[in-house]
Amino acid sequence: MTDSNSAHVQEEHHGSFKSYTIGFICSIILTVIPIAVVLNEWLQGTRLALVLMIAAVLQLFVQLLFFMHLREEKNPRYNLISLILGLVILVVIVAGSIWIMLNNMVAL
Repeated sequence: MTDSNSAHVQEEHHGSFKSYTIGFICSIILTVIPIAVVLNEWLQGTRLALVLMIAAVLQLFVQLLFFMHLREEKNPRYNLISLILGLVILVVIVAGSIWIMLNNMVAL
């Protein structure tokens, strides 16, 4: 008689202490950089927005790779396809909202 928990544990993919530590340090760095840039007013306008967006995208990738284990599964393709679909929906909603707000003739 086999224990169902032992079979389940063998199939799960969890990160090691080293990968969690690397992910945590990267997350801290990618959080501190934008805070320092904003609080010390090192950049203004477009450059500030660019730094904030780059840090946010890098933070997304760190979270996906180190904590959500996107690359460690048997079939990561399904998770990747779901992620891409979610991003496409997000871009369509945001771009459509911006387009509507910029081209709304009723508000003029």
